Amino acid sequence: MSDPGFLTDPVSDPATPGVVVVGGGPVGVRAANEIARRGQPVTLLTAEPYQPYNRVRLTPLLAGDVQFGEIEVPQMGGAEGVTCLTGLPVTAIDREANHVRTADGGVWPYAKLVLATGSRAFVPSIPGADLTGVYTFRTAADASALLARSFSARKVVVIGGGLLGLEAARGMRQRQAEVTVIEHEGRVMPRQLDAEAGALLAQNIEALGVKVFTGVAVKAITGENGKVTGLTLANGTEIEADTVIICTGVRANTQIALAAGLPVGRGVIVNDAMQTADPDIYAIGECAEHRGQVYGLVGPGYAQADVAAAVLSGGNASYAGTAPATKLKVIGAEVFSAGEVEQLDGRPDVRSHVWRGPEGYRRIFLVRGKLKGAMAVGGWAQSSRVQNAVQAEAQVHPWQIWRFRSTGQLWPDEELGVADLPEEATVCNCTGVTAGRLRACQAAGAGDAPALSLATGAGTVCGSCVPQLEELADAGGPPKPVRLFKALIALSAVAGFLALVLALMPRVPYPTSFDAASLRDWLWRDPIVKQWTGWTLFGIAVAAMMVGLRKRLRITDRLGAYDWWRVIHLGIGLLAAIALVVHTGLRPGANTNLALFVAFTATLVMGAVAGLATGGDHALRARRIGTARKPARAFPTWLHILAIWPLPVLILVHVLTVYAY
Repeated sequence: MSDPGFLTDPVSDPATPGVVVVGGGPVGVRAANEIARRGQPVTLLTAEPYQPYNRVRLTPLLAGDVQFGEIEVPQMGGAEGVTCLTGLPVTAIDREANHVRTADGGVWPYAKLVLATGSRAFVPSIPGADLTGVYTFRTAADASALLARSFSARKVVVIGGGLLGLEAARGMRQRQAEVTVIEHEGRVMPRQLDAEAGALLAQNIEALGVKVFTGVAVKAITGENGKVTGLTLANGTEIEADTVIICTGVRANTQIALAAGLPVGRGVIVNDAMQTADPDIYAIGECAEHRGQVYGLVGPGYAQADVAAAVLSGGNASYAGTAPATKLKVIGAEVFSAGEVEQLDGRPDVRSHVWRGPEGYRRIFLVRGKLKGAMAVGGWAQSSRVQNAVQAEAQVHPWQIWRFRSTGQLWPDEELGVADLPEEATVCNCTGVTAGRLRACQAAGAGDAPALSLATGAGTVCGSCVPQLEELADAGGPPKPVRLFKALIALSAVAGFLALVLALMPRVPYPTSFDAASLRDWLWRDPIVKQWTGWTLFGIAVAAMMVGLRKRLRITDRLGAYDWWRVIHLGIGLLAAIALVVHTGLRPGANTNLALFVAFTATLVMGAVAGLATGGDHALRARRIGTARKPARAFPTWLHILAIWPLPVLILVHVLTVYAY
């Protein structure tokens, strides 16, 4: 099986020491490509007989949603100089001679060695675990075996209610098997969820036809004639089954590192540069132990790969750790978790806040006001921003807590766009791709969402970040004008001119003598005409305010596109300026009348400026004035709104004064 993303012939003489990466998982591939992009030839050795593939997508492969070719990992970022050799497990590291040996007897010299050996499925000592019909779910070979089994499997039991177990259950359920999940902890996904969230997720899972048993261990797997027939639980319950999938965790692959004399704990121990005790050997991903932590997620592995690639290429980089984060759809329910929530749940110095609503359940964890963890069952539009806040240990203010407890949101509804995110913010949770990495690839020529996806791997797993890639691609191109921008500019310019006339032109004096044929006498001395013009101005002002509510009242969405309403609003504002000239003759008067005149004039001026900024937004952004999320019109728009607020009271006082006196 070949992959056009990798070279099939070595790019350098194997006798010439270069960089050797051991392990063809996503993290190993990321490291190989990052190193090659920095100009160093890389040999990638993988024990599996397949081209590198995305392990995160084994579930859709098992479910039959994709073919194997669709989960193969493309060469990311356009790097050249990677030689990928499959089916060559590394058996030994000779640190003195600086080479590794493979199972076929080959010798591969290295100047720098990167261990990305990942982990293997852990199978507990359960009686009957060696029966035919018992499987693990970790590799493409496991998925292939389960895929073949799915055609005959009718009653499937998954031992383990963590991420991998629920993914296996989902895959087999989509194959129309009867599935039961057994979790010895008191809830499913115990590392990522609390008791209430776990119970809610279990309810959602059971609603889709998957049985869930929690808080009970498996005593034995039973069988006849060497084949699985069922399970016996510790509480005596017996469950019929023809297929058992064991998903009880993983263990780091540290055998070759241990044999080479490298310090090993739960993983190969590394420093902040991802170096082992041997400065020429690095370890990354699930086989690495950093500051006592072994990460079982791909996101931290990618971050470690980037650091290792930078350091061994002569750069300056360090890894400070990553807040564990999970965001996926588990058997029909969206699940999100960030931070060490299992540990946070029991700490006395942690304050937590909960929101329950029709969308699901959300909980945040604070330590001295800083966000340390969060979880959710059900959709949460702000989950990516929450994840970045947990990673940054962002301060959560009292008003944000109040908003969260009331609405389930930490920030107002308007989300930061990807174009406004900081460099270190994660955009793609599945692959750990940051906003900074996307911008770098965009600057290098990735001009649309598919190109950004190919260059970084973002959007290739669950696809939930594809809209953000499209937004970034749009933000990277020339700013697009709003609809009807020419009409907006024209009306705003005329309204602005009239507003300046109101503010700056000399006042029209009253005539010194009465002339029945004089227009000025008729407009400004005839009480009936004065009332007509006054009430007309009042009606126009009310209409302008009502049209201004179009964007705030969602029920008005059916009344036409907002762009047209914005033009109508400006047109009414123009009429208001004309009506004010007709009614006042540019004479503001004194006291309340003066205040009313000033408020009207300020409203018209700021409205005209906001309209000009809206119509010319694309031209302003092209000159680096404002952004898509923080447009130049924002400030004059708020001043326009502030100027409007006093008008209702001033108009009421003016009307009462006129009619009373």
